[in-house]
Amino acid sequence: MPELPEVETVVRTLEHQLQHVSILDCKVLWDNIIAYPDVSTFTKLIKGKTIHSYSRHGKYLMFDLGEYMWIVHLRMEGKFYVMQQNTPINKHTHVVFSLNDGRELHYNDTRKFGKMYLYEKQETIEEYPCFKKIGYDVFDERLNAQYLYRLLHKKPSVLKAVLLDQNIMAGIGNIYADEICFAMKMHPETKISHLRKKDFEELLYQARRILSGAIAAGGTTIRSYTSSLGVDGRFQLKLKVHAKKGEKCLVCQSEIKKIVVAGRGTCYCPTCQRRR
Repeated sequence: MPELPEVETVVRTLEHQLQHVSILDCKVLWDNIIAYPDVSTFTKLIKGKTIHSYSRHGKYLMFDLGEYMWIVHLRMEGKFYVMQQNTPINKHTHVVFSLNDGRELHYNDTRKFGKMYLYEKQETIEEYPCFKKIGYDVFDERLNAQYLYRLLHKKPSVLKAVLLDQNIMAGIGNIYADEICFAMKMHPETKISHLRKKDFEELLYQARRILSGAIAAGGTTIRSYTSSLGVDGRFQLKLKVHAKKGEKCLVCQSEIKKIVVAGRGTCYCPTCQRRR
């Protein structure tokens, strides 16, 4: 699943390629992609709208259409491609937007898990229904060590489960959760209640450092995911533990182990990362 850096890469790429285009027409070929409103209302409302700006919240793309906000969650395999007009439609293309510059924007999704929402513009992020259970973005200034300590110091969860929980903070997925745990030198199964306030400061520092580095490198390409227009990430060249089961730790030369935490395959160094 594309995580925060990959989504940021998609947003920046689309902004660079599309700028302030207008949507002349919209064809939905797989209804379940449209989560809100219904398909006919979605296609009716989005026609004629101009994209004024591009942004992101956690793993969601946000397109400002003036009086409306178009929000997209790519989920597992969602991708956008900018195509020339009348390009043959791929069997995995489920939504086609005709643009006023003669091009088309194709939404491609092999697994059909992605979702699109079209809401009237709200004053704050939290007012959009699709974000009702989504926490602050990792880079949100309101997300600080004191906030996390108050929220989590009595919870029974473990470190990696907290990093993956989008209700707590939005944007981190399996790849970067492994890397953050390694950078913190903490076993991914460390109980979150055992962390002190300064540990939450370290958590946020490492999360923001690693995600910023991944954004600068264009995200991480794992399996089939690429960003718009075939832009491949290079951060996978900097991964320390994720997907490195059986390899030697770059710090201590111990063998990287793999376990399951919060239902996800988890790689860690048993020497560098201690359970607290």
